[in-house]
Amino acid sequence: MAEDDQLILLEWYPSVFAARVRIALAEKGLKYESRPEDLINKSPLLLKMNPVHKQIPVLIHKGRPICGSMVTVQYIDEVWNHKSPLLPSDPLQRAHAKFWADYVDKKIFGIGSSKKELIECFKILEEELGDKPYFGGESFGYVDLSLIPCYSSFYTYETLGKLIMAEECPKIVDWAHRCLQKESVSKSLCDQRKFYETILEISRGGSTWSSVQKFLNKLDQLHNS
Repeated sequence: MAEDDQLILLEWYPSVFAARVRIALAEKGLKYESRPEDLINKSPLLLKMNPVHKQIPVLIHKGRPICGSMVTVQYIDEVWNHKSPLLPSDPLQRAHAKFWADYVDKKIFGIGSSKKELIECFKILEEELGDKPYFGGESFGYVDLSLIPCYSSFYTYETLGKLIMAEECPKIVDWAHRCLQKESVSKSLCDQRKFYETILEISRGGSTWSSVQKFLNKLDQLHNS
């Protein structure tokens, strides 16, 4: 890749949102420089590139930032459209995919839900998945990419929320295992137990990193519901 086309990803490896961008880059076969961020002491580069939210992930392309995980995924899909399309070309199907990705953001990765509400949300996603191998049909796509990073948190949900995902949402678990057969996914996700240990460590440290705090709030609600 030419120097003026260099890709830099400001990220934190356990982040489910950074995982989305890593998967998209891997699907396109793109090389990039990963620059891990400190959760507490944010780098001057992060503050410069995302002055509004001051959060990861931030993809820097040609010296300019793209912020927001699914915005970045869409950017990657549009700029490098020669390989592994993530969004459908049909406008109606594109709108449908964006609707479900938005549902995932609001209902699965949202600020908080009770155990019952979370299971209901997963069951709605199971209905949408139906008998298809992937949400978009026969190939891994935009909705799959939006949801699969949640797999890293399944062990945490099960341990702290007293859930058994394979019993509550068997179709989602089967779908996740199917996605993990893709190298672009398996090499981009944080290990479930490492994710759990990281969340516990952050919880003890009282992190103020907003996206992590939202996740911790969700776990509190799951544990107490």
